[in-house]
Amino acid sequence: MDKGTLLEFRLNGDRRLAVADRPDGKKNWIVLDEFGQPHSIRPQQISYEIDASSSYKPGDIPKFRQEVEPYVDPDSLEVAWEILTEEAKAVTPAEMSQLLFSEKTAVGCYAAHQLLVGDKLYFKQKGDRYEPRPRSQVEELKHQMEVEQARQREWEEFLTRVRQCLGGAVEWSSSDRVRIEALEKYTVFGEEAQSRIAAKEVLTNLDRADTPEAAFTLLVDLGLWSEHENLFLRRNQIPTHFSSKVQEVAQRCLHLPSADPDENNRLDLTHLKVYTIDDESTQEIDDGLSVEYLPDGRQRLWIHIADPSRLVFPGDELDLEARRRSTTIYLPTGMVPMFPPELATGPMSLVQGKICPALSFAVILSDTGSVEEYSIHTSIIKPTYRLTYEDVDEMLHLGLQAEPEMTTLAQMARLRQSWRQSQGCINIYMPESVIKVKGDEITIEVLDDSKARQMVAEMMILAGEVGGRYGQTHNIPLPFRGQTQPELPPEEELLQLQPGPVRACAIRRCMPRSEISTTPNRHASLALSVYTQVTSPIRRYSDLLAHFQIKAHLRGDSLPFTAVELQEVLMSITTTVKEASLVERQTNRYWALEYLRRNSGEVWQALMLRWLKEDENLGLILLEELGMEMAWRLPRPVRLGDRLEVQVSYSDPRRDQIHFQEMLPAAGSASAS
Repeated sequence: MDKGTLLEFRLNGDRRLAVADRPDGKKNWIVLDEFGQPHSIRPQQISYEIDASSSYKPGDIPKFRQEVEPYVDPDSLEVAWEILTEEAKAVTPAEMSQLLFSEKTAVGCYAAHQLLVGDKLYFKQKGDRYEPRPRSQVEELKHQMEVEQARQREWEEFLTRVRQCLGGAVEWSSSDRVRIEALEKYTVFGEEAQSRIAAKEVLTNLDRADTPEAAFTLLVDLGLWSEHENLFLRRNQIPTHFSSKVQEVAQRCLHLPSADPDENNRLDLTHLKVYTIDDESTQEIDDGLSVEYLPDGRQRLWIHIADPSRLVFPGDELDLEARRRSTTIYLPTGMVPMFPPELATGPMSLVQGKICPALSFAVILSDTGSVEEYSIHTSIIKPTYRLTYEDVDEMLHLGLQAEPEMTTLAQMARLRQSWRQSQGCINIYMPESVIKVKGDEITIEVLDDSKARQMVAEMMILAGEVGGRYGQTHNIPLPFRGQTQPELPPEEELLQLQPGPVRACAIRRCMPRSEISTTPNRHASLALSVYTQVTSPIRRYSDLLAHFQIKAHLRGDSLPFTAVELQEVLMSITTTVKEASLVERQTNRYWALEYLRRNSGEVWQALMLRWLKEDENLGLILLEELGMEMAWRLPRPVRLGDRLEVQVSYSDPRRDQIHFQEMLPAAGSASAS
């Protein structure tokens, strides 16, 4: 670099113009800004070397900046992006200057550099070049911006309603709104909140402690939050409502749905008896089962999956919103749906007695339970029965002659399970609880491993295998799920453990996470060479992606996503799904601790599952009546599989703390932990 070179450098996060003056040591340079102020900068601070051919002086900088200003029009980048997307070409600022301004002058090049550096929509930087983002990514970014703008508008309207609800005695000003928002952020993010100083000032002036806990209490006292406000949702900034724009699209789908691209190809299966089987509280009905008895004596299983892609198309408003949410979140207080509820529980669901579009998987099993024949069809069905798992268990127990299809489904599920066991599947059953909160009442139900649940699970796994095999056979990129073979403890070691939850817990520890990929992989615990999830497209976006791909291939259309595009989408939704799963776990634990706090006088049967830190007597116990696993520092040595009677001595769900004490048999005395 020569003296007099005009350059841009970074200082404390700002980009500044300066003129090179002289070297400063071996690598650094002294540069002069427009006020003549010297700065010693490292080579890494130089963000753009503008013009080395002319000799500039600090006084030239204001004039140069003035000359650049007319060129900096962000709208011009969209035109350049359209051109370069077609060519799939990355450019330098100089090449962008030639494209936009038909020149490569210092002014034009720097204007192009400013446009590219400031752009967050159309281009992304790769080294010293800028490549156009894929069209799908730009559409998603635009959608996110629109959603955020809509959220801001709705927030303002919400504040107006709050003012009206406070009886008119108090009118919140704009500065009040800022202070309330500061309190909320301080409550959620604590000392990491940028607005913590403003929040602490409010608390101090109200003679309250300047802690996040005190901010939470104030918001509850003001009636703005409930005492059980879900901070996990707020901390992860998960949207709990749909924007007005998405709601408008949902209403159009309800009253004026788009033409069905599969209308002429749908197989009419309305003559089949269709069972939908779910928990009583389930609102999104996304699967149904049928049996067809063939003339040759064989049975064809039909697994019907709801077809939301009848109303949703890749890249439209509903698709982008579902992609942003990635999954329905199930909480004790209710669900946060992936689609607007009026669609998810209405025309997207398999509603009893109504003609419903579906994606139907037809399967004939061999005598051993392997897939002998299969086919996939877009279809229309008419669900006959809306059943609960308890209904099905009773039907199977009674062996109703009027419902031979149900008996056949159960037999096929057992055959299928036997086949997977022969292939090395790993079944782990641990008691699982469902916590429901309605008003001020908390209820807990422990799910059993009933015949009905096993039957439905096997049928869903079967549909996943068929979907995966179809994708593999036709070379279709799908969200394939795989799992590497776990390294289980030696069999003699497992056999020494008590059968049931203790042994299952030991096996569970060894299980690797399943991975998602656009190419098939073996799924070890399911014992399947290929598998993809296809059975929950209303509540899992990856399942919806599989439907998009499979249905396009069935129609003979080009696939909506290439392998590369699909991988990009999967990477973005995987993070969101993990965050959603964490919020579900955290919220369930909060309400579990609240339930135990309210029932602190109860005595619970605890089963010792495993040691977390044996040298510190820290173990994992299972409260068997509640299906809850809790860490506990035991007051005495115990063995795996031992049962103890425990009572809650302290529980604070907001601080995520719980302590137990053992209830000793003699006179009900307690041993505290």
